Amino acid sequence: MNSAQADARQSKPAEHKLWGGRFTGGLDPLMEAYNESLSHDRQFYAQDINGSIAWARANKNVGIMTEKEFNEIERGFKIVKQEWETDSFQVKAGDEDIHTANERRLGEIIGQAIAGKLHTGRSRNDQIATDLRLWVRDKLQEIHRRLESLLQTIVSRADNEIDFIMPGYTHLQRAQPVRWSHWLLSYGFFFAADLHRLENVVDDLNICPLGSGALSGNVLGIDREAIARELGFKGICWNSMNAVSDRDFLLETMSWGSRFMGHVSRIATDLCIYSSQESGFVKLSDAYSTGSSLMPQKKNPDALELLRGKSGQMHGLLFGFTSTLNSLPSCYDKDMQEGTPSIIASIDLLSNSIQILTGVLSTLSVQPQNMRKALEPSMLATELADYLVKKGVPFRETHHISGRVVALAEKEGKGIDELGVDKLRSVDERFGDDVKECFEHEAAVEKRTAKGGTARESVREQIRVLKELLRTGKMPAWAPSKT
Repeated sequence: MNSAQADARQSKPAEHKLWGGRFTGGLDPLMEAYNESLSHDRQFYAQDINGSIAWARANKNVGIMTEKEFNEIERGFKIVKQEWETDSFQVKAGDEDIHTANERRLGEIIGQAIAGKLHTGRSRNDQIATDLRLWVRDKLQEIHRRLESLLQTIVSRADNEIDFIMPGYTHLQRAQPVRWSHWLLSYGFFFAADLHRLENVVDDLNICPLGSGALSGNVLGIDREAIARELGFKGICWNSMNAVSDRDFLLETMSWGSRFMGHVSRIATDLCIYSSQESGFVKLSDAYSTGSSLMPQKKNPDALELLRGKSGQMHGLLFGFTSTLNSLPSCYDKDMQEGTPSIIASIDLLSNSIQILTGVLSTLSVQPQNMRKALEPSMLATELADYLVKKGVPFRETHHISGRVVALAEKEGKGIDELGVDKLRSVDERFGDDVKECFEHEAAVEKRTAKGGTARESVREQIRVLKELLRTGKMPAWAPSKT
């Protein structure tokens, strides 16, 4: 046993610890550090104070404290909050968490005779559950606003750059010509769905656990629904044991973040490819690129690569806390404290990633001339199949015929547009002189007029849908055609 451990056995817990009365010996210093959470949950100072004021008001309303005592608590907490906001709050030994630190400081300001009444009927179990829900709700509302800004950037670029045509890819192979705007909007609709799911996450977590006590509820007749209203919750957690043990809202937040970062990772990969010298479709701003320590010609898409890497970190945070909660017994267990650094890291990662991606998309420059150069004649092979379909040939047959045309062009070392009508007729006599119209990329794009397609008006309609979402918060359904 080292000297610090020996001293701990002889000492008592700090007087302002919320649990010290039962114990006659102090904590091992290593255990003190291992146990503390203030280094993380200090971020919840405002939510903890707001919850404490609401709790004090509820106790005042049932006669546990007087109006004067409540006013003193409210006054004292305003000072405490200002100290946190101005970075002048002095953390002291024994401040193991934000609840202890705030209550200790409140007692120094207004005296323990009044401050000591604050915790009446309350447990840190329902207190931290409340703080977490309030903090996550506030942070997700910030993320919602940032995600709207990202979506607005995508919509604005799609609207302004609708004329640019580029190769569309499947399996990383050039497939069919599409509008650059159509590609942008494909991710716009991913992020629009993320926005909708985020709203569901916020709605689901927005219930109040305060008043549940350690696990069995409150004996003082406090009005839990009034507390919930004061704190902006839509309702209460209906079972006190469930209320203090529920961390599903953290998992749902991280699960949302994992799915969102999966979308971020995909657009980052596309842009890494599009910004490469092999493609050259876009140029990234210097603000989101770095160079090589050895090769001076390099301009690396570090922002995009980091976004991809952060998506893996987000998946790890979700998996880690899922594993922590797995097989826990009912009610509160200290394992749950590990959710605090996990959710803080998740929120920071998500908020920063949205801002970085918004910055990348708003500052990159498009190189439409390189997009045009990458449009190969073979990408129009489907146009030949569709041409024959309109002449009444079954698609399965036209697909085979079109493939034979491609094989012939490869054999002769030509593009399919260079074969000429006679060569095409040697493959199938139903090709006519008008087949030449199939070999225009712009025309191929404009034929995709069905809703959701890449024709100009179809893309315009998609832009209108996302603009309506940003304006009203609701995704308009496709309107049925009028007959």
